[in-house]
Amino acid sequence: MRFTEAPADLPPGLRIYAVGDVHGCATRLRDLHSQIAADLAARPIAQARLIHLGDYIDRGPDSAEVIGLLAAGPPIRNLGTINLTGNHEQMMLTALATQDADDIDLWLANGGVDSLESWNISPDSPPDNWPNTIARGHLAWMRELPLTHQEGGYLFVHAGIRPGVALAAQDRHDLLWIREPFLTSDNDFGVVVIHGHTPVPAPLMRLNRVDVDTGAYLGGELTCAVLEADRIGFLQA
Repeated sequence: MRFTEAPADLPPGLRIYAVGDVHGCATRLRDLHSQIAADLAARPIAQARLIHLGDYIDRGPDSAEVIGLLAAGPPIRNLGTINLTGNHEQMMLTALATQDADDIDLWLANGGVDSLESWNISPDSPPDNWPNTIARGHLAWMRELPLTHQEGGYLFVHAGIRPGVALAAQDRHDLLWIREPFLTSDNDFGVVVIHGHTPVPAPLMRLNRVDVDTGAYLGGELTCAVLEADRIGFLQA
């Protein structure tokens, strides 16, 4: 892994591994976790954290397996783990809770069919039966996922933030869904935003944000940003 100068800093002795959108790619996620564990073993540090940036489900083949893996607890021994929520978790939970036809259609059109099939549920079956067939612990885990996490000069969030709005006043919908005007903003946000949500061919670093969604379900890589002190590197599976 090669390191370059990062756009922000972390306190001395702290390393963060931030993983982009998984989208049901369980094999890639396990591979990436193995690489993270190997890096920790090769380069011990006083404190380390693993942050997943949301969108664990939909589009890829193994949503149920991914949720089961993460809901079981930290996937790497002795590595504190923070799992953030993404817009796809929100779509699924909303569809299951409301049973509204529009909410269900929105989720199914955005990869929900793949998720249902990963839980061995036919998308043609009655939707009111779906919540009872999905492992109860999986749904409870998704409902409790936080929106953001902040460390040092970084804010970790699924989609991004709205420029010109204070961090404490950001809207939930923006944190989960925003693209523009966030992606083209040159604003100094007061923090560097580490995010996914918008697929890019390779990790994209700007002065105010780093995008680590490299389209794993599209045939790209699953990316992890490795942040420590004033530098950044990337692991991929």
